[in-house]
Amino acid sequence: MNITRENLIRVARETVSRSLLTDPELVAAYLTGSLRTEDPFLGNTTDIDIVYVHAGEPKIHREIIPLTPEIHLDIIHNPRSLYDRPKQLRINSWLGPELYDPLPLYVTRHFFEFIQAGVRDRYYEPANVQARARHLAENARQAWNALPGSASHGPQVVLGYLKSIFLAANAVASLAGTPLTDRRFLLQFPERARLAGKPALAGGLFNLLGANELDDATLADLLPEWEQAFMEASRNPVVDRRIAAPRLGYYKAAFKALQENKTPQASTWPLMLTWTFSIAVLPPTWSVRWRSACVTLGLDEASFTARLEELDHFLDSVEALLD
Repeated sequence: MNITRENLIRVARETVSRSLLTDPELVAAYLTGSLRTEDPFLGNTTDIDIVYVHAGEPKIHREIIPLTPEIHLDIIHNPRSLYDRPKQLRINSWLGPELYDPLPLYVTRHFFEFIQAGVRDRYYEPANVQARARHLAENARQAWNALPGSASHGPQVVLGYLKSIFLAANAVASLAGTPLTDRRFLLQFPERARLAGKPALAGGLFNLLGANELDDATLADLLPEWEQAFMEASRNPVVDRRIAAPRLGYYKAAFKALQENKTPQASTWPLMLTWTFSIAVLPPTWSVRWRSACVTLGLDEASFTARLEELDHFLDSVEALLD
């Protein structure tokens, strides 16, 4: 396949056309994600993000379908009822940005005409921008509150910590654009923080993740164990769908590209997020090298109390910015 943005959009249209032959309940389908940007590729890889809207409740929520080692389909299945209140969707932190400017691939019953009229109405008014960001910040604080002050340190605790960080950083990012995705999370956040008038938050985010400790040599040392855990966890039916075998090359290519661009520290987020998801469903024997990585990055049990305090201060700064 000649991998260009235009060819991948054509693949998206063909995918929807095939689905229509077997799913008469499909109300709409639209393209979102990286292919809606001018430069969707990182390491010459990307995914094709499609949302299917079904008349009733879909049987599955998300499916990952490989096309080539570099490209896969990432299809979300939503019920039509999710879109019943368009004016509320404009302050939805995730669906609002997604529906503001998707590429319609299939439409029935004036779906987009109705939905977008509500979403786009006063979308950029400061009160609505702040409402989208505020929702993320509040959820970040809730995730922080749910973290144990002292408990057995394991992947579920680290996942809760990472969730709070992700939501808080995206509260800032949402003031100047759409929420950030996993592969470009640390790569793009500094610019979003600058646009929000708080460039120092970028340094705070990197510190929370220990990203400055991840150089080329450390990354190269960790990747083999990460890859083995990823592939083993991908066979587990309950693992997060981000840990799907077709996505392995998608992440590996990103790590390589970030190294070549002299920004290996930006690999910290996708590396530790996917590794922790993997370890969470694997037997304890798989966690030895992951725990060693946590020590390197300051995410281990001995460092965690201090990290929680730092995250508390980061959340305070985000909340003050929104206020």
